[in-house]
Amino acid sequence: MFWSAPAHAQSPSELSRVMEMIAQQEARLDAQERQLSAQQRQLAEQRSLIERQRTELLAMGAVNDDELGEIRGAGMPSSALNFDGLDPDQPVQVNRRRPIVTLAQSDSGGGGSAPTPVAQPQGPVGEAPPEQPPATTVEALPEGQNALLGAGRLVIEPSFEYSRSSSNRFIFRGVEIVTGVQIGLIEANDTARDTLTGALAVRYALTDRLEIEGRVPYIYRSDRITTVAQQSTTTMQTFELDGSNMGDIEMSLRYQLNNGAGGMPIFVAGARVKSDSGLGPFDLDRDISGVSTELATGSGFWGVQGSVSMLYPSDPVVIFANASYLYNIGRDIDETYGAVTVGEVDPGDSIGLGFGFGFALNPRFSYSLGYSHSYVLPTTTELNGIHTESSELQVGSLSFGMSFRATERLTLSTSVDVGVTEDAPDVRVAFRTPFRW
Repeated sequence: MFWSAPAHAQSPSELSRVMEMIAQQEARLDAQERQLSAQQRQLAEQRSLIERQRTELLAMGAVNDDELGEIRGAGMPSSALNFDGLDPDQPVQVNRRRPIVTLAQSDSGGGGSAPTPVAQPQGPVGEAPPEQPPATTVEALPEGQNALLGAGRLVIEPSFEYSRSSSNRFIFRGVEIVTGVQIGLIEANDTARDTLTGALAVRYALTDRLEIEGRVPYIYRSDRITTVAQQSTTTMQTFELDGSNMGDIEMSLRYQLNNGAGGMPIFVAGARVKSDSGLGPFDLDRDISGVSTELATGSGFWGVQGSVSMLYPSDPVVIFANASYLYNIGRDIDETYGAVTVGEVDPGDSIGLGFGFGFALNPRFSYSLGYSHSYVLPTTTELNGIHTESSELQVGSLSFGMSFRATERLTLSTSVDVGVTEDAPDVRVAFRTPFRW
């Protein structure tokens, strides 16, 4: 019995193309099976690694389950990765009627794209990353209060300073008969002292915690003293003196005791040596009566100072405090001025305290407010074989500072100190321009 092929039967060429497409699809599915098998092995290895990490972390009590999920998925919660349904001992079952989806595919959508590996934690599991010290740099902090420069850094700092001191004294030597009626000598003194100081300081950091500094000043001083005396007649005298010469050269060391980790303040210990290179009060030219004809530009004595500074960063504020003790080394003058012979002189030591804060408004501009106080012990002087003591001094001042970083190397800084005690200068204005390398 003969039959004819249906009209819709495919030709041999069409059937060949269909069979070829089926073969290509089977080859592609086989490649995806091999790829998924490789992914399954990688996931099994990662699961084993994560379980070991979890055992270690739980043993140390370092993280909870949510934190463990972040370690597993590099920021994804633990529920985003579920490995419970994977078993490395079971073969992969592929449904040829459904498309196979890999863990990650390239943007082009090709079936041969490599899987995206799960991010692993950096560094040993359970070990906290090294804690970075807090930033402590506020340029407007008072001189000597900031953190150290860092190993190998060099700063050259020219500076200019002006200070003004004045006093008015009224002295009455005599007796008062009745109110407003006085018999004796009435004397009034008006004194004004101006001081200009230009200095060059060089700081170099030997290590991250140790730096050395040298400072060379040049000083100009001008005094004007007006005296009015009234007895039977009124007499007014005005004396003007000036002097200029090199000041006392200084050398100092600063050592940072800790790095401020764990929220602790940073402590810096300092040591300073002050020379007697300036023109001291016993080195001046004098007239026949022993009165000096010029002004001193130095103390005339060596001094050694120890200090401790504290910095507490609380972004954007840095709180500072300091304490210091200056020991002045006495010496035997053994000189006669007029009718007075000066023997041993022991300058009074000085105890200093200060505190305040610096505030950074932005990375380039900052300012500071603070208070400093020095208690100067009496000076002992031997005059004609008799030891006398001067009065103690209380020197307190309020300070305000500003700083602007002009470039990466140059900073412009200024500060203003206002005296709040009788012995302090009325005002002190300083300009500094540190250059960094």
